[in-house]
Amino acid sequence: MKKLITLFTAVFALSLPVMALASTWKIDPDHSNVGFKVRHLMVSNVKGSFEKFSGSVEINEKDITKSHVSVSIDTASVNTNVQKRDGHLKSADFFDVAKYPTMTFVSKKVVSAGKDRLKVTGDLSLHGVTREVVLDVEGPAVESKDPWGNYRSGVVATTKINRKDFGLLYNAALETGGVAVGEEVAITLEIEMIKGK
Repeated sequence: MKKLITLFTAVFALSLPVMALASTWKIDPDHSNVGFKVRHLMVSNVKGSFEKFSGSVEINEKDITKSHVSVSIDTASVNTNVQKRDGHLKSADFFDVAKYPTMTFVSKKVVSAGKDRLKVTGDLSLHGVTREVVLDVEGPAVESKDPWGNYRSGVVATTKINRKDFGLLYNAALETGGVAVGEEVAITLEIEMIKGK
């Protein structure tokens, strides 16, 4: 029994440095934004965002490339500041929120891309389809302590997807040529995180 306790103590002691290398950060939705931009009528851009989302980031402080990201977004929370358009986006023509209430992103590879720059590869699941996407990430910012004792950091991540790759096929042809809604969607995530205690 004494040998077993000694072995357990040794294993636990060896694991402490490894455990200390990683920290868990929760996304603060009150100070974050998940936005998108898409071409409209071939002449301008329409911007929107999602109001409800959550997620966590496991940051390996010794080797940032061993970090991990997981995000979940409520598709019914889409907001373009036009109620009629939002209703159409929630319908089966686009997000079909009744059938697919969430979209998720789960990272599987993180690569350094220069000072304070990362490329995060992961699986984006949207509208029942999962495809690999790459986020260009700026950050994480140097952590800062807020007036309430919480440690905070932040990142800005961008990517572009083709909505047709995820089965979002709805469109209408224009008399002058082209289509009403562009296929390419630019996504920007401005994320503030709180360090777990």
